[in-house]
Amino acid sequence: MLFHSALRKDLARNFGATLLILVTIVMTIILIRTLGQASRGSVNPSEVMLVMGLSVLGQMTTIITLSLFIACVATLSRMYGESEMVIWFSSGQGLAQFVRPLFRFSWPIFLVIALLALLVWPWSHQQIQDLRQRFEKRNDVERIAPGQFQESAGGNRVFFIDKDSPGQNWGNNVFVSSRDGRLESVTTASQGRIEFVGQDRFLFLENGQQWLTNLDTGVTRLTQFERYQLLIDADTAPLSDVRSSRQSTTLQLIQQPTLSNQAELCWRIGLVLTAMNMVLLALVLSAVNPRVGRSYHLGLALFVFVAYYNLLTVGQSWISAGRVSALSFVMALHGGILALSLLWLGWRHMNWNWRNLWTGTPRPQGAPS
Repeated sequence: MLFHSALRKDLARNFGATLLILVTIVMTIILIRTLGQASRGSVNPSEVMLVMGLSVLGQMTTIITLSLFIACVATLSRMYGESEMVIWFSSGQGLAQFVRPLFRFSWPIFLVIALLALLVWPWSHQQIQDLRQRFEKRNDVERIAPGQFQESAGGNRVFFIDKDSPGQNWGNNVFVSSRDGRLESVTTASQGRIEFVGQDRFLFLENGQQWLTNLDTGVTRLTQFERYQLLIDADTAPLSDVRSSRQSTTLQLIQQPTLSNQAELCWRIGLVLTAMNMVLLALVLSAVNPRVGRSYHLGLALFVFVAYYNLLTVGQSWISAGRVSALSFVMALHGGILALSLLWLGWRHMNWNWRNLWTGTPRPQGAPS
C-alpha cells in the first residue's frame, strides 16, 4: 500500500540519520570518559578503544530506542507541518491507521533491542569488568612505565625507572619507596633487573643505597650495597568470579530471584516495553500546528522520553530495596503508559474535544462531515 510504504521509507531515513548522530555523540562522550579512567590508572591505556566499544555496545538499547522515538516524532511532525496529514485524513485515514505501519517498521528494531538488553548488555559489562580486574591484578613490574612514578597494586610501594631504560626486564636509575607497617624504606640503585627464583619474581638491584626509617622513633639507617634482592608480587590471586546483577546473564537472574536480580531483570524487560510504548507516544505527541512550528513538540517529546527512563531507573532502585514488587511496578509503569497512550490516541483519532463530549457527537479524523 502506498500509504504504508511511503511512511516506512521516511521513517527509515530519519531513523538511520538519527542513529548515526547519536552513536557519534555517545562514542565521543564515552571516549573522553574512558581516557580519563586510563589517566587515573583504572583502565589499560592500550585497551581504551576496546573498553569504549564495549561501553557503547552496552548503551545501544537506549540509543536505538531514542533514535526510533525521534524518527517517529520527526516524520509525523513533518507530515503535520507540510499538511500531508490533511491529505491522509481527507482520504479516510484516521490517526489510528498509523499504528500498523509504525509497528510493522519497528518490530525488527524491537527484536534488536530485546537481544541487546537480554544478551549483549550483561556480556559487555562482564567483559569490561574482566578487563579492569586483569589490569588491576597485573604485577608491579608490568605497572612500571619508564620516566613515571608508579604505585604498586597494594598501594604500599612506589617505583621509578629512568626513561632511557633498555627494556622491560632491565632498568637504569631505579627508585623504590615502600612501607611495611611503621617502617619506611627508600631504595635507589644505578641498575636493576628482573629474575625468577622458582615461582617468585625478584628485583635485583646493583650499586645502590637504602634508607630505613622507623616512623615511631624517627631512627634512620643508611645502608649501601653492591647487590640487593627484592621480592615483588608473589601474590597471583585469580580474577574474582563474583558477579553483580548487571553482569549476570538473564537466565541467572531468573534462576536466582533475589531483589537485586529482580530489579535488573525488570530493567532489561522494561527496555523493550519502553521502546514499544515510545512508538505509541510518538504518534500522539507528534501533532503540531503548522503555524507554531515543530520545536516545541520535539522538546516535549524528549522531556517525556527522559522522564520515562528516569522512572525506569527509580523503579529499579525501589525493587532492589524491596519497596515495591517487580510485577506491580511493571504493570503500574509500562501498563499505565500503555493505557494512557491508547486513551490519548483514541481521543485524537475520534477528534474529541470538550464541545464534542458535551454534545455527544465525536467524529473520527478523516470521516466525512
